[in-house]
Amino acid sequence: MTRRFLLIPRLQIHNANAMSSPYTIGFPAMTAWLGGIHALQRYLHQHGLTDAELISVAVSCHRFDLQTYKGQGDFVHSIVGTANPLDKDGSRPAFVEEARCHLEVSLLVELQGYDTDEQERFEALVNQQLRRMKWAGGDVLGVADVKTYTVDEDDEQSVRKLLNRLMLGYVLIERRELLVQAMRDEGQDALDALLGYLKVMHRSGQDVENGKVTWSSQRKAPGWLVPIAVGFQGISELGQAANQRDSQTPHRFAESVVTLGEFKMPYRISNLDDVLWQCRVDTERNLYLCQTLSTSELIGD
Repeated sequence: MTRRFLLIPRLQIHNANAMSSPYTIGFPAMTAWLGGIHALQRYLHQHGLTDAELISVAVSCHRFDLQTYKGQGDFVHSIVGTANPLDKDGSRPAFVEEARCHLEVSLLVELQGYDTDEQERFEALVNQQLRRMKWAGGDVLGVADVKTYTVDEDDEQSVRKLLNRLMLGYVLIERRELLVQAMRDEGQDALDALLGYLKVMHRSGQDVENGKVTWSSQRKAPGWLVPIAVGFQGISELGQAANQRDSQTPHRFAESVVTLGEFKMPYRISNLDDVLWQCRVDTERNLYLCQTLSTSELIGD
């Protein structure tokens, strides 16, 4: 089966939001990337490309620079925070710390539904809009021209060529199945299961012959595992709140949904569905979730 993709290469972002959830600081949440893709799709629809659907996205990180500071004698790093806008008298207002980062990513977006005869106009509109947009709350410093590709997913070489365009970088995949397995087999709750895969165990061993002590460090599972924010769980009914940002849209309080992810080099990926993320809304359970296509097929909800 052939699939069509839009490659947004080398997107350089300044001051992106690194506070991906109330519990995690690091790579921006997947909700930020899918929100950006949704905003881009709305722009295309407003300019006549109403059939263009941007249905999923893969993110490859080439560079990541978390804004922290460690002074002489400090034991830990501190967040470099801002407090904008300033008060009317020019003083700094009280603020909630907001972690920021500079990063460079490439986005691989799966396309459906648009007329290939309008490819030139499609790419021109995307190139024009990309530089105006906010991505993960940050400003765009630069981006290379976008390009569309058609890939036969049954042709391994065709898939490999496309994934190689995400090098050098690390693509984010979902590892929710590890949490599900730990909760099912070990009887852990979700938080214990998450921390179990993130902690590093240091163990010592002593050589019987010479008495030499050596230390080793190990995690529960191999790979570059990280906690990632993948959506929101509504915790109140729809209604109106004082001073809400959009007075026309019902308001609801929500909590972040956090799970496990893993950064992998693209050459280690064989299935495109492992890296392509989609959003899904479950109104019955008040859930907005981002998940990869392969994970949703493997373990469902």
